[in-house]
Amino acid sequence: MIDTVFLSDLYYAAPELWYALSGLFGLMLCFMGFQWFKILRLRKQNYFLNRDRERYAETLYASKDGYFAFIYPDEKVNDPRKNIVERCSRRLAVMLNLPDGTKSGFEDILKNFYKDDIKRLLKYINLLRDEGVSFDDEFILKNNNKFLRLSGSRINGTDGNIYCDMIWFRDISFETHKIVRLEEERQKTSAKLHQLEDLIDHIPFPIWLRDNQLRLLCYNKKYEDFLEKKSDEPTDNELASTNGEKIPYMLAQAAQATNKPKSGVINLVKDGTRLAMEAVETPFHVDLETIYSAGALTDINELDELKRHLKQHQNAQLEILGTLGTAFAVFNQQLQLAFYNKAFVRLWKIDENWLESSPSYSMFLDEVRDKRLLPEVPDFSKFKNDEQSEFSKIIEPKEDMLHLPSGKTLRRVRAPHQMGGLIFAYEDISDKLATTSAYNALLSIQEEMLDNLFDAVLIFGTDGRLRFYNNAYLKLWNATKQDLDSEPSLSDILEAQKSFFSKDENWPELKKDINEHLINMTTKTFVLNRNESDDIEIASAHLSDGSLMITYKKLPE
Repeated sequence: MIDTVFLSDLYYAAPELWYALSGLFGLMLCFMGFQWFKILRLRKQNYFLNRDRERYAETLYASKDGYFAFIYPDEKVNDPRKNIVERCSRRLAVMLNLPDGTKSGFEDILKNFYKDDIKRLLKYINLLRDEGVSFDDEFILKNNNKFLRLSGSRINGTDGNIYCDMIWFRDISFETHKIVRLEEERQKTSAKLHQLEDLIDHIPFPIWLRDNQLRLLCYNKKYEDFLEKKSDEPTDNELASTNGEKIPYMLAQAAQATNKPKSGVINLVKDGTRLAMEAVETPFHVDLETIYSAGALTDINELDELKRHLKQHQNAQLEILGTLGTAFAVFNQQLQLAFYNKAFVRLWKIDENWLESSPSYSMFLDEVRDKRLLPEVPDFSKFKNDEQSEFSKIIEPKEDMLHLPSGKTLRRVRAPHQMGGLIFAYEDISDKLATTSAYNALLSIQEEMLDNLFDAVLIFGTDGRLRFYNNAYLKLWNATKQDLDSEPSLSDILEAQKSFFSKDENWPELKKDINEHLINMTTKTFVLNRNESDDIEIASAHLSDGSLMITYKKLPE
């Protein structure tokens, strides 16, 4: 227990001593407080320094590039770490797939490169560490053929102290492969461009290209042949006709204004020869608002000559058609009458003045319908439309019949005309049809008469084939209509009769004798015995048209 009386006596015995002790204790408390404040401030500074160091370290780790550092001891302080420290980044360890990770040394890194690249890299490292020489070069990893760009540099402090030598490793495989692909594409594009240039330069006629200001951008070698004076600037090499007009330029102006191709004739002189050329300017869109145009020149001298010859040939052809008795007419591509002959006028009974006005095919149909010279149809509008649609369908001659209300029948032939449209030919075949009908009726009567005869009859045409047989022959020789309708020859008929002479020992000889008697008619008639059962009297005769008629008559027993 503290003796307060004793303390009180001490205080009163020497008060100056107590005052001194109290002051000294106060000073000690102030000093300790000041030191504690300094310690807190240093801790704070140390905390932020550690945070900054971690932040910078994580920033380096987050970089897409890996690095390897040779860290040197600080020469300005008494640093106990006198050896050079090697540090491998996490990114580099992953990039090179290092077994020891961030603990790997530079020797572990060198194992990933080819031998020649190792020698080259060591030279760079030696120069960097000995003299501080930076480097930047590309290398290939031997395990996975990755492309790496290595950059080496020295890092110094502001006080001149050497901190470290850094080698950065960047994976440039994607960029390298992309550059290789682009280079391959460039080479292909360049080769294709040369091919197109060769193609354009070897086109046998001049061609060129203009921009939206009508300036010449380029042209082929054939174009240069038509230039009297060639300028180094393509825009100054406009083609002009013999009278000085720049016709291609004017055509390009019109083509780009209307966005439609324009053509015209330009007269040029080449090697002292006057040439007629056709210039064509064709506009096209480079983008939504910009229009360029492509031009070309074609030689039309031969074409003009061909046109003249064709025109002469057509005129001669039309003159021949005009003299024929068959009615001819030509309706052109616009379905207008372009030609007709006198027989056409007589057939349709149309005024020539009206025909000279070049009526359309529709007007022609209306005109002849009013004269009742067309077949009666329930829907004339449909008939007329169908007739006009044939102009675009007929590609080869087409024949049909027109049966008129007057009883006449017209044979109509429609064929494409070489200059477009159709050529029509009409022929009145009413008399021919009547004659044919009467002839067919007469033949039918004759066939009925022969078919009702008791004697069997065969008629062979001039070509030796069977043309007619009657029912009596079918019964007499047990023949079938199917065999006879196939138009057999006389030899085939005789061969079919072979079964009736089976008892004859030499059928080939007998067949030959029968054939000679029938063809040469050495006897008027002759008799054949069929297997000793019945006798057949046979006779043959040549008809007026050269046909051969054979009759068979069964003799009474």
